[in-house]
Amino acid sequence: MMSTAIDQTRRMLSLVTYLRERPGARVSEVARAFGVSERQLRGDLSVLPMCGTSFRGGDLLDIESDGERIWWHNPDDVAQPLRLAADEATSLLVAARAVAKLPGLRDRDREALTRAVAKLEAAAVDAADGSARVGVTFEAEGDVFAEADRALTERRRLWIQYYVPGRGELTEREVDPIRLVTEGHTYLEAWCRLSEDRRIFRLDRIAEIKVLDTPADPPPLELRDLSEGLVRPAADDPLVVVEVGPAGRWVSEYYPHESAEELPDGGLRIGLRSPDPAGLLRLALRLGADGRITEPAELAEQARRTAAEALAGYAE
Repeated sequence: MMSTAIDQTRRMLSLVTYLRERPGARVSEVARAFGVSERQLRGDLSVLPMCGTSFRGGDLLDIESDGERIWWHNPDDVAQPLRLAADEATSLLVAARAVAKLPGLRDRDREALTRAVAKLEAAAVDAADGSARVGVTFEAEGDVFAEADRALTERRRLWIQYYVPGRGELTEREVDPIRLVTEGHTYLEAWCRLSEDRRIFRLDRIAEIKVLDTPADPPPLELRDLSEGLVRPAADDPLVVVEVGPAGRWVSEYYPHESAEELPDGGLRIGLRSPDPAGLLRLALRLGADGRITEPAELAEQARRTAAEALAGYAE
């Protein structure tokens, strides 16, 4: 399975912290800790020296490897406190105040966030005054988070009404929560009583949620390593081939894929595996003229029919 640029960025951010705390770390041990091959790790290490807090040479990461061990020579220089511009301070303050008001946030986290806001306000001065006039509110996802968090704390089952984007329908199911995880969005990992399997539910797709009196009783499960992303297709999932033009190359950055072959026009032929190939119809519609599904033939034909129906709706 090929790693996307988002996967690599996430991994390298964690790698910086890991290497700072382990001078002279062995390449084999670091690769094993991050679940990647030594070849992939060396690729990350070749990029890291070009990263830093700015493009001035003095604060770039001075990282090298002799093939066996990894050394970071200037961690203290790079770790110097950063100065925030007014717009950056305003964004941080607005976001921090909004998150601090989220229902379901644990008291210790709320207190830590409140202390951080106070320190930012003291440092930002004028920006702090401006940010106080801006507010952000979280609606449905905050309520869903609160109920899911309560169910986890009290070890109780949940009833949810969940929107399945691949089928465009709402489903009702009871789930035993396992944990909440965040990767761009917030997700609930749970044992689904409808499918009798472990499932991951995106909170903003939960239309309704109720904490039940029934105790949660998921089967004994080993927590999955999510360092490579929440959703990873299996090797035996159906293969879908999508051809995109230059404007559609972003697909290879956002979707885990097995292959990405360059095309003469600057586009890509991308091989994706999906447990629900029909769910990629939305991708085909989103691409429009910038891409199309070519395999399997049945799915390509279904994509053409779906696009034609959508266009006919606009014509009416």
